Amino acid sequence: MATADKPNYKVIGTRPVRHDGVDKVTGRALFGADLNLTGMLAGAMLRSPHAHAKIVSIDTSKAAALAGVRAVVTSADMPEQGDRTVELGEGAVNMRHLAANVLAADKVLYKGHAIAAVAADNIHIAQEAVGLIEIQYEVLPAVTCIRKAMEDGAPVLNDDVRTESLGSHPASDDSSKPTNIAKHFCFEMGDTAQGFADADIVVEREFETTTVHQGYIEPHNATAFWNADGKVSVWMSTQGSFTARQQTAELLRIPVSSVKVTPMEIGGGFGGKISVYLPPVAAMLSKKTGRPVKIVMGRNDVFEATGPTPGSYMKVKLGATKDGKLVAGEAWLAFEAGGFPGSPIAPGCMCVFSCYNIANARVDGFDVCVNKPRTNAYRAPGSTHVAFATETLVDEICEQLGVDSAEFRINNAAVEGTRRVDGPVFPRIGMQETVDAIRQSEHYQSPLGGPNRGRGIASGFWFNCGLKSSVTATVNLDGTVTLVEGSTDIGGTRTSISMQLAETLGITAEEVTPTVADTDSIGYTDVTGGSRTTFATGIAAVKAAVEIQQQLIERAAMLWEVEADAVKYVDGSAVGPADQRLTFKELAAKLNATGGPVVAKGTASEESPGGAFGTHCVDVEVDPDTGKVQILRYTASQDCGTAIHPSYVEGQIQGGAVQGIGWALNEEYWYDDEGEMRNPTYLDYRMPTCYDVPMIDTILVEVPDPAHPYGVRGVGEVPICPPPAAIANAIYQAIGVRIESLPMSPPRVLKAIQSK
Repeated sequence: MATADKPNYKVIGTRPVRHDGVDKVTGRALFGADLNLTGMLAGAMLRSPHAHAKIVSIDTSKAAALAGVRAVVTSADMPEQGDRTVELGEGAVNMRHLAANVLAADKVLYKGHAIAAVAADNIHIAQEAVGLIEIQYEVLPAVTCIRKAMEDGAPVLNDDVRTESLGSHPASDDSSKPTNIAKHFCFEMGDTAQGFADADIVVEREFETTTVHQGYIEPHNATAFWNADGKVSVWMSTQGSFTARQQTAELLRIPVSSVKVTPMEIGGGFGGKISVYLPPVAAMLSKKTGRPVKIVMGRNDVFEATGPTPGSYMKVKLGATKDGKLVAGEAWLAFEAGGFPGSPIAPGCMCVFSCYNIANARVDGFDVCVNKPRTNAYRAPGSTHVAFATETLVDEICEQLGVDSAEFRINNAAVEGTRRVDGPVFPRIGMQETVDAIRQSEHYQSPLGGPNRGRGIASGFWFNCGLKSSVTATVNLDGTVTLVEGSTDIGGTRTSISMQLAETLGITAEEVTPTVADTDSIGYTDVTGGSRTTFATGIAAVKAAVEIQQQLIERAAMLWEVEADAVKYVDGSAVGPADQRLTFKELAAKLNATGGPVVAKGTASEESPGGAFGTHCVDVEVDPDTGKVQILRYTASQDCGTAIHPSYVEGQIQGGAVQGIGWALNEEYWYDDEGEMRNPTYLDYRMPTCYDVPMIDTILVEVPDPAHPYGVRGVGEVPICPPPAAIANAIYQAIGVRIESLPMSPPRVLKAIQSK
């Protein structure tokens, strides 16, 4: 579905086979755990059995004495970080906190917190040695409830955390005292008091969401070798080899140029494979032994010790006039940071009202430490939480007004020129178009039928980001192009970037051979995350292709003995005077005769994407006897700007929707009173399977982003945002009860039915 006449592209919009497809389906692709180096040792980690405790003493002597053990490390072996904050590409990080998360120093802040590591001849010896390490703890009260963590007198996790207030006064009267409230954000525009006074309808509710994991299939891993020359080589599955390099170098206090990170294939990330956990530890074990060391997490470790998305507590209020105009919004948001500060509360504040044009709004957000693993990004971090709240209230307003949900959203949608509560003004965007696509869909217009059935819709937003990317491209004599890039490939970006280069050069996608290189072989490139890769690295590839065009024009001019200004590059050929023509392949064959290799580079930096929107429609059936919610039908529309490879775009939307469905209905970290996660396996942590979801229909809306030469908008984040709210709205229509807590699991839904 397009909003304007689409250019007649030859490569963009087609569906070529992905370049890494053969290696992936034949099992030849090498993931992090597949690496085997000569003399390699196996590493294992000792993790805390307590959610909150002081470390009184550590005795590693028995472990070190075990036959086959080559080294043991604790935080005492790691360099001191001091009081410093470092920018790591996706935000600034307190290095003392990052180091303490990698290996605990004086305290453990969650069950599973890493304390020590062993390198041995094999994994069995390493694991046995870990069991021989003796630690004396002073167990402290654990706080896993965000509201209790914010109370005066709550156990304080970090003695060095004070409330940093941005945009308003500190949340505490005495910000000099240690606290669990690390940051307080405040955004405001207009006059909210007057806005609510002008409203004919005001709805307000409190919402809660639980901790949820990204659910990537491949666990975290790292292999490191500290060479005798002081250079450290790391092989790992990561979303960003350059940020992994910088984190590792900073934690080891060595120059960034002394670390080389080689990204392996990655079995999913969704934001959870940006922070490092293992590389500095493997590197220090390697330094002690002089041999490479590989560490691979077990599934329990992944759940208990890596960054999930935060749980949250939210109070949100909306006001509307009787003629259907949103006039005021107010939100109070508290997100779990885990053991150390750093939840996605800031983007949550920015996204909470961003789908709509609301003139008067105020948002307060709090980053709160609790005794859980330090949170990490998870597809549009913070946006799914707030969409659950806002879109539920929008549905309630529509019900009270007696208006169509889609019509109301279209009339109040953010458009070009709308100002967000945090300040920026939207450029050309497609929020209205995504809602209209749902409104016009056969799904939305079809009868629902049957008892205990409901239909719900909801919208979602994510900024998307630009950041920095680098590529190099080399023309081969046979008319193909070798493309080297720094963006790790999670969802097929090798192909989406190659397609943009091919479109610009007028060749086929199959004539481009892409390679994801290590950090020594390509220029700096930010993480594969934030829906930036096809956008930003695509821009870099287009720039490289344009440079290749110019070089080939000069080669053709040389052959025709004319000025370069007399030659143009059109549809994959150099065209000269008298309609002389040389194809890309013909020019490539003459490179050695016209000056040698043609190599081009492209970089992207500071491009500002316009953001992306999506709207979902879902039909459910609720079993009144068990509370089980069955998804009957699901349709997702999304503004993708320009669909480079439609199959990949559809796959991203479907995958994000499935994750959102799991978040909505089943997924949660379940903690007991002592702060122990009781379901850290895929047997007990309930993710959706093919039996839980129907085919997810997709509608690709294309409102080109003017910040990209082909109009690309990132697509990976938005589809996880609408599902919880859409499902909650559908459940309400089915049983007449609004559920304000996630997940909407059978026990919770049944309780709501019984309390009706």
